Amino acid sequence: MEMNTKHIIRLGFSSCPNDTFIFDAMIHHKIDTEGLDFELIIEDVEELNRRAFTNDLEVTKISFNAYTQLVNKYILLDAGAALGENCGPLLISKKPLTMDELRNKKIAIPGVNTTANLIMSLAFPEIDNKIEMLFSDIEEAVLSEEVDAGLIIHESRFTYEDKGLYRIIDLGEYWEDVTNTPTPLGGIIAKRTLDRDLILKINRVLKKSLEFAFAHPKSALDFIKKHAQEMSEEVMYKHIGLYVNHYSLSLGEKGKEAVTVLFQRAEEAGFISPVKKKLFL
Repeated sequence: MEMNTKHIIRLGFSSCPNDTFIFDAMIHHKIDTEGLDFELIIEDVEELNRRAFTNDLEVTKISFNAYTQLVNKYILLDAGAALGENCGPLLISKKPLTMDELRNKKIAIPGVNTTANLIMSLAFPEIDNKIEMLFSDIEEAVLSEEVDAGLIIHESRFTYEDKGLYRIIDLGEYWEDVTNTPTPLGGIIAKRTLDRDLILKINRVLKKSLEFAFAHPKSALDFIKKHAQEMSEEVMYKHIGLYVNHYSLSLGEKGKEAVTVLFQRAEEAGFISPVKKKLFL
């Protein structure tokens, strides 16, 4: 019988509801973590991207755009990914605008390393006047006319209309139209220097954590609320319902295809060099 050797894993994930929902059971030991304990780093996803570039985290949530540049140091776990089905980052504005009208306009983005920015760059390479902001500040920047449009992610898709803002395009719908794959937004990566059996254990525990969350969806409510700022419970669970799905349990062939296509298109556009490493666990 295998002994559960104690390991403390330096684990990064964001404060958004889909991450806190997924990780709650494992970090609070509501399931058997097989000897794993966790040192938590909870940050905005773009900050997690930056930390991964400095090799700071053993296991972390990552934007797939950042993963295109980190694949030599990290490997993608099969569990925990966020893929949208016909929904993704939204480009919004204070008044109705067409894509043609966006040329030379100031666009707020939630980070240069976010997948939202990569997909917009692939779809509309002519948009190059980008202002990086914390994702939660973008709606107000559009309302105050600090920028002409904003690329929003996370729960903002449920709040922008109530603030009188307009949708220009859903980049998830665009992505699915042109690739016939779900929109690959973010995943969980582990350092390649970790022992492979340990990486497999982390993936296994992560999947069990998500299975527990699906079976007991309100179990994580206090933890989700703690990190969700002033978000309503309805919005929290809408957010979870949109991006925590069967691809989060396991990428499967379609999920892997989506990630592979993103890499291929980034390479074709000259954003990344050809990748030699295996992408998936």
